[in-house]
Amino acid sequence: MEGAIGTRLRHVLELLDGDVAKVYQDLGLAEYRPRFSPVVRTLVAEGPLSIRALATAVGVTHSAASQTVAQLNRAGFVTLEPGTDARQRIVHLTDKTRELLPVIEAEWQATSAALAELDEELSVPLGQLLKEVVAAVERRPFHQRIAARGIIGQRSGGVVKRATGSNSG
Repeated sequence: MEGAIGTRLRHVLELLDGDVAKVYQDLGLAEYRPRFSPVVRTLVAEGPLSIRALATAVGVTHSAASQTVAQLNRAGFVTLEPGTDARQRIVHLTDKTRELLPVIEAEWQATSAALAELDEELSVPLGQLLKEVVAAVERRPFHQRIAARGIIGQRSGGVVKRATGSNSG
């Protein structure tokens, strides 16, 4: 029996991120995480940013960006300074991170090449497929797709009853 889609997606992410993390360990950067690179690369390209602007640039939620920035800060890769608004924090790269940029960039290039190799083995390039999935779910959220199967509002006596005449999910 195949696992649920969420389980399979998490497993793929664990496989890919786990191996990138091993590369960082091999490079003597055990405290550096794969999830740090999009943030670091964005700060290199854009300069200091608020966490909200960083979240938008990287394409993650404010909460996810805030958690990643907190980890980066604890590891000494970024500093946080107050912004123009008391609630706003501006993220800056540290000298430690700037010194590591050649290694981080080399890893990024090697990882990109490894992904291109992986894509050659797939029927559809992974990045393309993920973009298509995001676009499709943004057009019609998964919640709506599930609800259309008639399950919502059909609970009675602790048991979910299927609406008659609806398609199975």
